[in-house]
Amino acid sequence: MTVSAPAKLNLSLRILGKREDGFHELETLMVPMAGLSDLLEITRAESYTLETRGAEVGPVDDNLVTKALRVFEEKTGRACPYHITLEKRIPAGAGLGGGSSDAAAVLQALNRLEGAGLGKEALGEMAEQLGSDVPFFLKNGACWCRGRGEVLEETSVEELEVLLLKPAFGVDTVDAYQRWAGSAELPCVRYGEQEVDGLGMVNDLERPAFAKFPFLAELKMWLLEQFEVRAALMSGSGSTVFAVLEEGAPVEALAARALKEMDPKFWWWAGRTSPVITG
Repeated sequence: MTVSAPAKLNLSLRILGKREDGFHELETLMVPMAGLSDLLEITRAESYTLETRGAEVGPVDDNLVTKALRVFEEKTGRACPYHITLEKRIPAGAGLGGGSSDAAAVLQALNRLEGAGLGKEALGEMAEQLGSDVPFFLKNGACWCRGRGEVLEETSVEELEVLLLKPAFGVDTVDAYQRWAGSAELPCVRYGEQEVDGLGMVNDLERPAFAKFPFLAELKMWLLEQFEVRAALMSGSGSTVFAVLEEGAPVEALAARALKEMDPKFWWWAGRTSPVITG
């Protein structure tokens, strides 16, 4: 079985405070990016193995693919001796949810392959154990995610044409959240809400991320100066900064200009947000 695991964008991310359980209370609007996906090929084997291609993802036991498979085994009492080939197309440390999406894809694939017949609630409980973003990828499309990310309200968001730019470095999600409360705004940087077709777009994690990595603030402000750009902000905890573009804008020319003027080592991707999750 081959399945795709799409990326996501946070079109808005508000931090409402610190919770008693140590997590942060969130309100974030996430949308899938069906055109940007990791691929997972899952085949029956004598024992579980994970092969990765396209990126260095660290020890096998620490990978969310492995953790998802182990949670599924524990909750269902079924041994899952599969060989999984993970082709990484979504960069790590990017704020695009690649690892979380991989985990959700594994849970859904194993449910089908094993004929376990688990419903959305049971899969959702497993997803919550794996990470705050994982439950989102069990849904069919855009969602408002509240609580620590596990309280989901499906919604409708118009497709947007976007350009994603990620520098060579990543941002550690835990570190960004830990530094949120004590972080300060950089001068001459626009942090306030931006409106696109009635949708307010803002990211409270820009403050700690920009304080540690000022280049991300420079990138956002550079994008906002470009004639093709309607709005620009960081996705999740970064380090991807994305621009919402005017319809039909010459996106390749904008990307080329960003590489020339800002950073020739950018990873970049251009496409549209998706109304649904496929794969």
